[in-house]
Amino acid sequence: MPSPRPVRKSRANGEGTVYQRKDGRWEAAGYVLTTNGTRKRTRVYGATRKETMGKLTERMAASNRGLPAPAADCTIEVYLQRWLDNIAVHQLRETTHTRYRTTDRLYITPILGKKKLGRLTTKDVRTLLDQLRTQCQCCTRGLDTQGLCCSTGACCGKRLSPLTVSYVHSVLKSALQHAVREDELPRNVARNVPAGTPRPKRTEPLTATEARQLLQAAEGHRLHALFELALHTGLRKGELLGLHWTDLDLETGTASIRRTLQRTSSRGLSTLPTKTTSSERRITLPAACIRSLQAHRRRQDQERAAAGDRWQESGYVFTTPTGRPIDPTNLTRAFTTLLNRSGLRRIRFHDLRHTAATLLLEQGVELVVIKELLGHAHIGVTAAVYAHVRPRLQQAAITTLSNALSADTAPSGTTATP
Repeated sequence: MPSPRPVRKSRANGEGTVYQRKDGRWEAAGYVLTTNGTRKRTRVYGATRKETMGKLTERMAASNRGLPAPAADCTIEVYLQRWLDNIAVHQLRETTHTRYRTTDRLYITPILGKKKLGRLTTKDVRTLLDQLRTQCQCCTRGLDTQGLCCSTGACCGKRLSPLTVSYVHSVLKSALQHAVREDELPRNVARNVPAGTPRPKRTEPLTATEARQLLQAAEGHRLHALFELALHTGLRKGELLGLHWTDLDLETGTASIRRTLQRTSSRGLSTLPTKTTSSERRITLPAACIRSLQAHRRRQDQERAAAGDRWQESGYVFTTPTGRPIDPTNLTRAFTTLLNRSGLRRIRFHDLRHTAATLLLEQGVELVVIKELLGHAHIGVTAAVYAHVRPRLQQAAITTLSNALSADTAPSGTTATP
C-alpha cells in the first residue's frame, strides 16, 4: 500500500509567501501599510530562506504597529518628506537638517518631486544636476520680483555654484541610501552620477599688517577680547559665543571648547554640541588673550553692577550689557561696523579663522598643530582648505634649498662637483 503523500504545510493567511528564485536567491512577499494609507504587496530578498523570512517578518511587524513603509511607487516628494521628518531629523544636527529641508524644497522636489521612487534612474539624477548647473535660478524660481532682468527678457544668468550643486547631490544620495538599506530600492542610482569635486572657495584672509590694524581699531571696544581671541586661536563664531567662564582657566592659560551657540528655527538662541567630536578640544591661550580676558571680566563686573536687577546671569564670557548671550547675527553687525571704522576691506567674520591659520602656516607652524587648534576632524581638511598657502611656503623652501646647494655658498676648502 503506497504511503500517503505528505501534506504540504500552508502558511496562515497574512503571513506572506516565500520561495526560491531561479537565480538561487530567496524571495518573500507580504502586505504592508504604505505612506498613503493603503496596503500594498512588498517583496524582500535574501541568500537563505531564514534570512528572507526574517526581513519580511520585521517589515510586516513594523506595519502592524502602524509604521508605514515607504513604498517604491510613492513619489520622490513624498519619500523625501517622510525621510526628513522621521529619519534624518534624528541623525543630523538641527542646523544641518534645516539646510537639507531647504535643499529639497528649492532644488530637488521642483524637478524630481513627481517622479516615482522606484522608477528613478541614473539619467534622472544626471538631468537634475545638469539643470541646476545650467539654468538661471532667477528665471526658474521666479526671483525677479522687481522686473529687472528675466521678466523683461534680459536673463541675468544667476546659476548655482558648483559647491551648491554638489550639496544637492549629497542630500539626494543620502536619502536614497536609506531606501536601499530598507530594501525599498535595489541600488542607489545617485551613486552612479559623478557630481564632481568643487574647489574650495578661495578666501582672502587678512595680512599680518591688516590683522594688527583691526586689533588697534578694536581697542576700547567692549568685545575687544573676543576679536583678539578669534585672531589668535581661530575659534569659530559659535564657539566664541558659547564660551562659559567655567571653560577658562586664566591661571594656567587654557580654554576648553565644549559647545557652540547658534540660533535654530525650533529653539531660538541655544547651545549645541560642537560641530564634530574633534571640535571639542582644549587649547592654550596666548598671553595677550589672557590679559584681554582679565580686562573683559572686570568690564563685565562693572556692567553687572550698572544693570542691577536687569542683569540676567548666564555664565557666558561674552554677553550683552545685561548679561544675555549674544546673537550671532548681532556679532556680525558689530564686526562689520568695526571693519568700516578701521578702514579695512569687507570680509566675513569666519575669515578671522582663516587669517589665524594662514598666519600660523606662514610662520612655519606644523600642519598637525594647526589641525588640533582649529578642531578639524582630519588633517586632510586642513590641508585642503589652506592649499593656496602652500605654494608660498614651497617657494621659500625651494629658495632655501637652492641657496644651500649653490656653489657660491659652498664651505671654504671644498669644491663643487659638476
